[in-house]
Amino acid sequence: MANRDALRAFQSRLATRLQAARTSGVSASWLAVEAGDAKYLFPLGHAGEIFPWTPPQAVPYVQPWFLGVANLRGGVYGIVQLSTFATGETAPATSEAARAQSRLVALNEMLEVNCALLIDRLVGLRGVEAFTASQAPTDGAPAWLGHAYTDATGERWQEINLQALSQQPQFLSIGA
Repeated sequence: MANRDALRAFQSRLATRLQAARTSGVSASWLAVEAGDAKYLFPLGHAGEIFPWTPPQAVPYVQPWFLGVANLRGGVYGIVQLSTFATGETAPATSEAARAQSRLVALNEMLEVNCALLIDRLVGLRGVEAFTASQAPTDGAPAWLGHAYTDATGERWQEINLQALSQQPQFLSIGA
């Protein structure tokens, strides 16, 4: 029950911040998250609902980054561990305390892929004004990687184009 109340409080704060951003003229372009050792930016138009951690039902003979399927608010979603998919390295075991901060970020319904990305921590909303520099993806980078941004503290944030990701054959082919 406490988790449900905390999620409602978080969603309420997020809705308030979105409304404040609209009225103040500051535009939020991305949902900022952490997964593994990396920081990522999801375009708000591509991200869907945010769910608390729900243990998925394992599926045999799949890629290591595909954790299984879960019932999220009445829909069946494939659960992808973003850090493992992005780096190709198996993520270390996570404690229960760390897992409590984990969230499942569903892809927007318009992308027509029932999938949620497991992230380690939500950081908040970010706009272009939060960054001091940007760098285009390097040649040979996956098509779903967008620009890399640097914030005032020197942290690197990688944009992920969730629409392009949802159309990649390697993302859609979960079989091992």
